Amino acid sequence: MSFLTKIHLKKTTKLAFLLILVIFTGAVVFAMPNHGKEEINIDGGKKGNIDFPHRIHQDILVDCNICHAVFPKKPGIIKELKAQKKLKKRQVMTKICLKCHKSMKKAGKETGPTNCSQCHVK
Repeated sequence: MSFLTKIHLKKTTKLAFLLILVIFTGAVVFAMPNHGKEEINIDGGKKGNIDFPHRIHQDILVDCNICHAVFPKKPGIIKELKAQKKLKKRQVMTKICLKCHKSMKKAGKETGPTNCSQCHVK
């Protein structure tokens, strides 16, 4: 094998290794689930905005569809759905948030707020 062939083989091997590494790294990054923001600020209307601890809810509920079956993963979706009259004024709070928090409290589990002023901040 000639000297130039050995150099070409080494460069080809290094390039192939680098390409495999890039593909593997990309696959790992794309395979990771998107957990969204750690905290989301929700427009809470006249009562004041809500600093929603998104990551904590994900860790506790695990199944994102519990909430996202009602509203898609999109910034400002609650306000948008209310404007389209697809979501009633207090539907999220009473039928989702408070219902879950109260059932957890009743089961003796640690839970989040169970009244308006604990979430809404003016």
